Amino acid sequence: MKKSAWLPAVIAPVVVAGAVAAPMIANAANDPVAGKNPSAADVIASIAESSDAQYSGKLVQTSDLGLPELPTGSGGSSLEGDASDALSLLTSSHTARVYVDGPSKQRVQLTQQLAEQDLVRNGSDVWTWDSKERTATHVTLPKDAATPRDGTTTPAEIAKQAVDAITPSTTVSKPTEVRVAGHDAWQITLTPKASGTLVGTVRLAIDQQTGLPLRATVDAKGRDDPAVQVGFTSLSYGAPASRLFDFTPPSGAKVETKDLSDAGSHAKGDADHHRTHGSHADGAEPTFTGKGWSTIAELPAGTVDQSSLGDEASGLLGQLTKSVDGGRAVQTSLVSVYLTDDGRVLAGAVPVSALVAAAK
Repeated sequence: MKKSAWLPAVIAPVVVAGAVAAPMIANAANDPVAGKNPSAADVIASIAESSDAQYSGKLVQTSDLGLPELPTGSGGSSLEGDASDALSLLTSSHTARVYVDGPSKQRVQLTQQLAEQDLVRNGSDVWTWDSKERTATHVTLPKDAATPRDGTTTPAEIAKQAVDAITPSTTVSKPTEVRVAGHDAWQITLTPKASGTLVGTVRLAIDQQTGLPLRATVDAKGRDDPAVQVGFTSLSYGAPASRLFDFTPPSGAKVETKDLSDAGSHAKGDADHHRTHGSHADGAEPTFTGKGWSTIAELPAGTVDQSSLGDEASGLLGQLTKSVDGGRAVQTSLVSVYLTDDGRVLAGAVPVSALVAAAK
């Protein structure tokens, strides 16, 4: 797992993958909703209107998955390196500054202790920067391309993924009024009907005036506190300063370039594709089994070679996972991950037993 990958980027696709948006979305009016009694469809459809929004704000992500807090700082028991950086994202809070000027100008700054990671898009130019590693990547996008993901997830992204999961397997509540970061919002609650998922509810708060998702909360079954929450704690509308979307790598930084300007679009394969357990190819995409909230994602054999892990990573793996039939696994309050002995990785918002059964 890339250490800059913010937790919801890992969990949200697992929670809601493989579903089809409800027909009510297509039939709803695409206008922000400030009326007294909007339907859930009106609120969901208003999200589309926020794509041209201009704003600056601070996002806070919190996670409470039932994992122990990892030791940090000085002392012989402290954990350092990529493994602990990645796992710390599962157990603590993180803050990001977000600047958006429509669909083609965005900047996200994820701050950590003594380090910062940035994603900056200005038209077809996209830069990522890791101050700790002093590495930058410059990507030239095709015309009208969407901003590539660096792992940082906003409420808008989680909202879209949750909307895609509205099927007959999900109950959608009537909107209620809330305030988030000083703005009036409509909140809708998505509740899975299936009993086999660890997800209790997904709550989305949408700005009444702009349609911008302001907060996304994922609750685990049987838990009082949110398992994952990403929301604005401050938000101001208006165009950010244009200089924020310019980036020049510092002197001495290692820079990688990728020119995708001539890349054509590639249609994805049919959703009903075959499962594969063949040799692992770099960049292989997961295959999926199940549907709706009980979807299981699987990466192929060779994805994880436990024998090649360093002492620290092996130690952390042993602490956080338990031995199960055919491998090792961890089950948090919201998501489970199963590492098979042949190097496959299965994950889903389901109990470990469901992952073990799917791997056979």
